[in-house]
Amino acid sequence: MSQSTLLTVSPSPHVHTQLTVKQIMWRVVIAMVPALLISLYNFGISALLITMMAILFCALTEYLIVKYLLHQEVTLFDGSAVITGALLAFNVPTNLPIYILLVGSVVAVGIGKLSFGGLGNNPFNPALVGRVFLLISFPVEMTSWPVPGGLLSGIDAVTGATPLGLLKDGLRSGLAVPEIMSEAPGYLSMFIGTQAGSLGEMSSLALLIGLIFMLQQKVITWHVPVAVIASVFAFSGLFWLIDPTQYADPIFHVLSGGVMLGAIFMATDYVTSPVSHRGMLIFGLGIGFFTVLIRLFGGYPEGISFAILIMNAFVPLINKYAKQHRYGTGRKAAFEVSEKELVH
Repeated sequence: MSQSTLLTVSPSPHVHTQLTVKQIMWRVVIAMVPALLISLYNFGISALLITMMAILFCALTEYLIVKYLLHQEVTLFDGSAVITGALLAFNVPTNLPIYILLVGSVVAVGIGKLSFGGLGNNPFNPALVGRVFLLISFPVEMTSWPVPGGLLSGIDAVTGATPLGLLKDGLRSGLAVPEIMSEAPGYLSMFIGTQAGSLGEMSSLALLIGLIFMLQQKVITWHVPVAVIASVFAFSGLFWLIDPTQYADPIFHVLSGGVMLGAIFMATDYVTSPVSHRGMLIFGLGIGFFTVLIRLFGGYPEGISFAILIMNAFVPLINKYAKQHRYGTGRKAAFEVSEKELVH
């Protein structure tokens, strides 16, 4: 057989979809708009300023590093830097000093993404790398939460505690959960988004609208978000059943903090989450478990960011354990390819 007649088999995937990486990225950006609008309504110009500056800093960092340090073709317009910047903004308070936001953007893109080789090679979610770095380096500034003051509120708004912060502080003071809950925002408030918190995590309703849009556009599947939310509900509910005076109920844990934001927009990151549906469910289950564990027994009121980063590290093992059957085995699973796998 001559060399010209040999087949050259390229690495998988061998099936492609019409959606490009750029199209997927910008669909995710569109899905984030409802949460941003809620934040604009609650915090006014400061929310827009933080979001725009985070996107600008992330885009500028990517451009400078790719062009002048890596000497590669600039990938700025694929939308990934915009998503990283927007997600970083969604994970910080709206009164965060701009210089701290700049530090977080450089860490997110420069260390969390480009140091591993750029889009498609980073093992950890870049926005969460930046967020956790800021939380550890600037704990006071990262936990100073503006109270929603309406559309005309400015940068120097009154600060207050988040529902998770109230819970953690109350338990440390020896109060029972029912007493603490009497001072906390109601579930409707947390669902709509009128309590203190990070810029993009406040409104579960707005985040669910984004989820529905991404599902309808087939940008993501339901497996990771449902697994995260269901596992947070199940694990927190178990402790609540054991002792409701020391542990908050599962609805509180699902609606408070960054569970919805993390489950919908960060845990579903293509690069840092498993490929198979079974792997996605395992991944989401682990995120929910570690989130509840950190919230209940850790030093921080919130645990979703740490939980996602921990499970990001397990993704190669999960992919190996839950990999799809090879084509040609005669198993139905061989033909079940998720939309995520098609675009990789």
